[in-house]
Amino acid sequence: MDERAVAVLLVDLRQAWPMLLVRAVLAVALGLVALIWPGITLVILAWAFGIYAAIDGITQIIDGIRRRTQPRWWLSLLLGLLGLVAGAVALVWPGMTAIVLAILVGAWAVVTGVGEVFAAVRQLRSERRGGLLLLAGVLSVVAGVLILVWPVPGAIVLALLIGWFSMLYGIVLAVLAMQLRSAAQSPPGLVSPSA
Repeated sequence: MDERAVAVLLVDLRQAWPMLLVRAVLAVALGLVALIWPGITLVILAWAFGIYAAIDGITQIIDGIRRRTQPRWWLSLLLGLLGLVAGAVALVWPGMTAIVLAILVGAWAVVTGVGEVFAAVRQLRSERRGGLLLLAGVLSVVAGVLILVWPVPGAIVLALLIGWFSMLYGIVLAVLAMQLRSAAQSPPGLVSPSA
C-alpha cells in the first residue's frame, strides 16, 4: 500500500470509529433493556428497536455521506436508509404482533449483516483487515435468520433473543471501534492487520 493510500485509510479510520462506537453503545443499551426487562410489553420493545434502528440508520447515512468520495460509499447510505425505514415502521406501528416484529427485526439483522460481511470481505482482500467486522456481520446474519426461522410468539422470548444479539453485536462493534481508533492514531507502518 503506498503512502497516499495509507493516508486516506487513516483519515477514513479517524472518521469511522466514533460512529461505530455510537452504534456499539446503542446496541449494548438495547440489549441491556431487553435482558433486564424481558417482560416489557411489545409496544415498548417495538419502540426500543425502532429508536435503535433509526439512530443506527442515521449513523450509517452520515458515514456513507462522509465517505462519498470512496468506492461503494452508497452501501453505507443504503444500509442506513433501510435501518431508518425499519426504525420508522417499528415506531409508527408499535402495536404490531410479535411475529411481524420478529420478521422486521430478523430482516433488518440479515440485511445489515450481509452488508457488513460484504464490506469485511472487501477489506480483507485489500488490506488484510476486517476480521471483527466479518464477525459482527456473521453474528447479525445468524441472529436474523434464527429470528426469521423461529418467529417467536411471545414478547419475552423475542426480547431475550434481541437482548443477547444486541449485547454480543455491540461488544464486537465496540472492540472494532477501539481497534480502529488505535489504528488511526498509529504511525502508518505500525497498523496491525488484526482489526
